Amino acid sequence: MPLPALAAGKTAIITGAASGIGRAAARALGARGMVIALVDLPGDRLNEATAEIAASGARALALPADVSDPAQLAEAARRVAAELPPVTFLMNNAGIGMPSSTLTGAAAWTRTLGVNLWGVIHGTQAFAAAMIAHGQPAMIVNTGSKQGITTPPGNPAYNVSKAGVKAFTEALAHELRNLPHSRISAHLMIPGWVHTGLTAAAGAPKPAGAWTPEQAVEFMLAALERGDFYILCPDNDVPRALDEKRIAWAAGDIIENRPALSRWHKDWAEAFKAWIARP
Repeated sequence: MPLPALAAGKTAIITGAASGIGRAAARALGARGMVIALVDLPGDRLNEATAEIAASGARALALPADVSDPAQLAEAARRVAAELPPVTFLMNNAGIGMPSSTLTGAAAWTRTLGVNLWGVIHGTQAFAAAMIAHGQPAMIVNTGSKQGITTPPGNPAYNVSKAGVKAFTEALAHELRNLPHSRISAHLMIPGWVHTGLTAAAGAPKPAGAWTPEQAVEFMLAALERGDFYILCPDNDVPRALDEKRIAWAAGDIIENRPALSRWHKDWAEAFKAWIARP
């Protein structure tokens, strides 16, 4: 049986809906008969995505907004309340990746955290109150990243933003399940290697190891049917068992008092490889 939160005629709000996983989610939920509110930066991509969803037979509304600006999301929420059926699904999915360093680049940090972390917080706070008030079963899915869990070297601003999404979504799930009369569940989407504009140059062919956005969304919907909170997606390159070992090793840095990011530390590289190779 389909989830009540994904029922035909209800509204799904998706941020970052003009491309990638967000656009694939808009297609999949539109195919279920949901009304789709597409939130993204104004421009051709948003217009094209909205037209595509509408052409498929679903009702679609474009909501141009920068998710880092709470006023713009508040205006989007006002329009949704005035023009669309009750919101039963919210996917805070908008995300960016910018080169960053712990020592320089305040602008990259501000923009990355503004979209990836504050966008999730702003989206939740703009739409959740009405979702609680209508009393119908509903879901909030926030898009995190494996990099927010294992925090590999290379892009600390992105890692910090996604680690924040994990912590926020865990706290949100706890708060919602303890809120009297709340019928909303929260879930953390943790994509694997997905071929999107965030992970590859525009027009580049999909590598064999990557999943398509559609595969990631299909996995997400199946996980929601199971009631999963942590939606840990594999891909064609990394199976779940390897993800689990990498995550366990990262947590083990604290438990074993190893150096930070020991997986990439020259004195621990061989120990990590041996541990991963164990059955």
